[in-house]
Amino acid sequence: MSGHWTHHYIAGGVGGAAGLLVGHPFDTVKVQLQTRTVDQRYRGTIDAMSGINQTGWVRGFFRGLSWPLFTFGIVNSILLGVYGNTMKILEREDPKTRKTHYTNVYLAGCAGGATFQVVAIPFDYIKVVLQSQIQQEKSGSVETRHQKRYYFRGPVECTIHTYRTLGLSGLYKGGTVMAVRDIPTCGLYMLTYSYIGDFLRKKHWTDNRGIIAELVSGGCAGSFAWFATMPFDVIKSRYQADFSGVYKRPLDCAIASYKEEGFRVFYRGTVVTCLRAFPSCAVAMLVYSYILDVLKKT
Repeated sequence: MSGHWTHHYIAGGVGGAAGLLVGHPFDTVKVQLQTRTVDQRYRGTIDAMSGINQTGWVRGFFRGLSWPLFTFGIVNSILLGVYGNTMKILEREDPKTRKTHYTNVYLAGCAGGATFQVVAIPFDYIKVVLQSQIQQEKSGSVETRHQKRYYFRGPVECTIHTYRTLGLSGLYKGGTVMAVRDIPTCGLYMLTYSYIGDFLRKKHWTDNRGIIAELVSGGCAGSFAWFATMPFDVIKSRYQADFSGVYKRPLDCAIASYKEEGFRVFYRGTVVTCLRAFPSCAVAMLVYSYILDVLKKT
């Protein structure tokens, strides 16, 4: 954890942007699966991918990419920057003799997850709204009319409309659920990443440069953390994508979704989410580790 305090922020930002490029198409499929109501519901992941593909790659799988590509680098920079510097504070012993304390890893991850909420919530809200509004050929439903009425051409238009109609608080819609989802999950993510990476290196189940350990530990940590938090993510996405005001609070969204579709609704999009998380987090943590090593040597 040595090096200048800015190194973790820089490496985290670059790693986050790299991971997002890999995972955004999967994220779009996840949001579509989570936010569509019964009359517009996809039959599964393959059906969703086929439907999104009809609109093309730019307007479909990569819809809303420019916004998170810029913002996720910032969010990931804050997460890993706070994590790295918090670890320095929690573990002040001689780095040559101390061992990593996994309690500290978890607490540092939670600190990073709590810190980035102020920036991450409005970024995530705009992303979800844009991804949920991919138009399909189905017509005549309330959702289709609703989507055409509020179909935003990009993040700037969506942000301006939200601010004008709902104020600054509108950009933080779903913030409570997101905080409940992210803070403990970030701790779990960093704990899993550190433990698996240490285990693989201890068993020598990696290459000389540690690339395999970074990819496997980052990917497994991402998939495990996302699986653990799926119910909160579904509620958050549905609540944020609701422009008609059907859900007054996240709890209303959870109750209504359960009554309409049963318990399975809270794990909708799990497969594609875990598929997205593995390569996205694997690349993000590999790039983060590599950039951090480069910065330490300069």
